[in-house]
Amino acid sequence: MTANHILAIDQGTTSTRAIVFDKDMGISATAQKEFAQHFPKSGWVEHDADDLWRTTLYTCRKALESASLTATDIAAIGITNQRETTVIWDTETGETLGNAIVWQDRRTADVCQSLRDAGHSGLVNSQTGLLLDPYFSGTKLKWILDHHDGARERARAGKLKFGTVDSWLIWNLTSGDAHATDATNAARTMLYDIHKGVWSAEICDLLDIPMQMLPKVHDCAADFGMADPKHLGAALPILGVAGDQQAATVGQACFEPGMIKSTYGTGCFALLNTGKTAVTSQNRLLTTIAYQLDGVPTYALEGSIFVAGAVVQWLRDGLGIIEDAQETAALASAADPSQDVVLVPAFVGLGAPYWNAECRGATFGLTRATGPAEMARAALESVGYQTRDLLEAMHSDWQSSATAPTLRVDGGMAASDWTMQFIADITNAPVDRPQMTETTVLGAAWLAGQRVGLYPDMKEFAKNWAVEQTFTPNMDANTRAKRYGKWGRAVQATLSV
Repeated sequence: MTANHILAIDQGTTSTRAIVFDKDMGISATAQKEFAQHFPKSGWVEHDADDLWRTTLYTCRKALESASLTATDIAAIGITNQRETTVIWDTETGETLGNAIVWQDRRTADVCQSLRDAGHSGLVNSQTGLLLDPYFSGTKLKWILDHHDGARERARAGKLKFGTVDSWLIWNLTSGDAHATDATNAARTMLYDIHKGVWSAEICDLLDIPMQMLPKVHDCAADFGMADPKHLGAALPILGVAGDQQAATVGQACFEPGMIKSTYGTGCFALLNTGKTAVTSQNRLLTTIAYQLDGVPTYALEGSIFVAGAVVQWLRDGLGIIEDAQETAALASAADPSQDVVLVPAFVGLGAPYWNAECRGATFGLTRATGPAEMARAALESVGYQTRDLLEAMHSDWQSSATAPTLRVDGGMAASDWTMQFIADITNAPVDRPQMTETTVLGAAWLAGQRVGLYPDMKEFAKNWAVEQTFTPNMDANTRAKRYGKWGRAVQATLSV
């Protein structure tokens, strides 16, 4: 084909990226642009949805320019996105009802507690695989409808649409022609029955959400609509969509049951492929859709850590002890080994396996000698401790000899040798960092590329996965047990406040 490139959009929590992949899945060009974060109240996190669209359009155009390509060189568009972030917009004007409510936002904790008290946890978990938590889109959507006069009536009349970020971008790219999402994003709304593959009328009724405002759900590789030529210079098919963590699972070629990947971005998200079986967790993990192809869902167990890379941002922006994230590892290496500082970064509550929306961060073991180096080490170690929490819960739920002993990692923090080595040490498991670390956006590109016939099938794609470095555990068992035990006590103390 003459158009032999894929344009992949990675709309994240703090920035938007566009990457052009060539016919061999190599990167031709990248463009990235940050956008503002809004924190109107404690525990509230918002984005201006128009910023998400503007930065998407800007980075797509910039990436094409940097690659010396035009839209006619692009065979298809793939999209991956921050999940659970909630947008409602007017179908006629395209204007949003206030800011987008971000996945990290905890404002609906009281709503979730009321629903739990009323005995609805079982319904939500059995149909969606999720827990009743502010993390997910459902109660965010309810909150927006509750706080805008006449919003439900407008929604019932077909004048308002709901979407996660992928739907918002598809709507804008197609100039309002397509209102769509994929199964992985739908599975994160707390409104989608992952077993039947339909929106749950029962849960929508419980939250008083008009089903007319929900998008059509497709496979991850499907026809999501055609991008309007006015945006990029040619009509381009949108053929691949997946939430960021599911896209990373695809990009890491975790196609066999038992394979695990962990992505270290703003948060940390570990997914364990459970194949065609939707495993119900006994350890407060989530049952979700890893990907869906040809109408068949592949399921996963997921553990979500709300604060991973964000703890390094806090060192930089909150404490001011670093100017660049790359300084953190050197600081951690210089820390006084006699000081055993433990940081529980529950800035917006704790995710799996604790799921406590109300607790907040705490630091233990401070002395007069504690300084930036010790705080940096504690911050990086907190990511390793939380990873072990997730993996132990996963292994307990899965209980299969097929479970892979190796963790495949990606995301910004995966570039930190210090952090990856600590994760290997504290989990007592090898950590594989791939040669292609842009696994999230690669997953979106592959979904679109194989759909259009440019890229190989799943089996051949998996063969091309290659490791760049393996981090092997070298911490002795007694030290590992002692340090992890102290982490556990710190978490319990944090939860008890």
